[in-house]
Amino acid sequence: MSASTEPASPTRAIPSPRIPLLVWVLGWVSLLTDISSEMILAVLPVYLGTVMGVSAATIGLIEGLAEATAAVVRVFSGAIGDRLGRYKALVVLGYGLSAVSKIVFPLAGTPLPVFAARIVDRVGKGLRTSPRDAMIARATPPEIRGQAFGLRQSLDTLGAVIGPLLAILILGLSHNDFQLLFWIAFVPGVLAIIVLVRAAEEPMGGAQPLSRVPLTRADLAALGRAFWWIAFGAALLTFGRGAKAFLVLRTENLGTPIWLVPIAFVVMNSVYAAAAYPVGWLSDRMDRRRILALGIVVLIASDLLLALAEGPWVGLAGVLFWGLHFGLTQGVLATLVVDSVPEPLRGTAFGVFSLLSGLALVASGALGGLVWDIWGPSTLFWLATAAAVLSLGTAWKPGTA
Repeated sequence: MSASTEPASPTRAIPSPRIPLLVWVLGWVSLLTDISSEMILAVLPVYLGTVMGVSAATIGLIEGLAEATAAVVRVFSGAIGDRLGRYKALVVLGYGLSAVSKIVFPLAGTPLPVFAARIVDRVGKGLRTSPRDAMIARATPPEIRGQAFGLRQSLDTLGAVIGPLLAILILGLSHNDFQLLFWIAFVPGVLAIIVLVRAAEEPMGGAQPLSRVPLTRADLAALGRAFWWIAFGAALLTFGRGAKAFLVLRTENLGTPIWLVPIAFVVMNSVYAAAAYPVGWLSDRMDRRRILALGIVVLIASDLLLALAEGPWVGLAGVLFWGLHFGLTQGVLATLVVDSVPEPLRGTAFGVFSLLSGLALVASGALGGLVWDIWGPSTLFWLATAAAVLSLGTAWKPGTA
């Protein structure tokens, strides 16, 4: 009698970990904050240009300086968070400053207070971004890290869709009452702070707090060659992309009515929000750098369309590709940063990464505004195309083809 054999039990697939609640909370906070911010940013360049008479060169310079301010602050906020081993207080302070800055916009009668409010808002962004990303990295298992960053980015960008839609509705119904729009924009920013304070908990575990602020030359060297290559490539990519303000100005320049100009942000951020999470999911399953390269190619197509456009429809196609480029690159870049550096230096790494990108944005904004005023928008986007082509070479690991 032959020995009986039991059928081998099927191998059970190990379920993927769930995205932590903290990531969802930070995503909803980002959504509310972006509703508030994008209601204003979707119309601010046109408001400054048509109502206050500010030149494109000045608008580009101020936008660049505002983003650079955020980038500089990110270096120190990330480093301080690494030193403390805790990040929530910096995140709360950052979102709080951004919310408070919104009060200035409806009260300002000259450009200077508006510029000051933009700087304060970007200081807030700088304070929160690196610590927030470090919180997500600490709370999330490595195998779903791309999904986590993609989800937060999708929720963030969904807010950037809702905000411009509300701006279109308010301006259309109020006959371009910018002050009313600015007052309403303050409300979701306050709601974001309430959600953050009540629902977000500091993630525990991970590396021990550092004994000092990690901004020495040795610490920067410890970030490693892979990180610096990613950071350099992202800075070059940022220079090729330029400030979002130029998208708004280009949309108006191509014949779009003022009340409908925020449609540029609606189109861009709708595509961005739809792409960010699936791209994050995909980046956990294939080489992230290939996705980054595809995103840069899409930006090149966007810049070409915006350079060649002679009417609003071709311009909006360029804006659509711009949004797809964001969805393909931003979450992937954040995940590549996490993958390339030691855990105790993640906040510092995000800060340095943002600083380099912010400096590139200052140069791009100042140069882009001058080019716009002297040679026109088409020349600006031809130059952006050239910079984006150069950045494509950095999508591969150094020393590889």
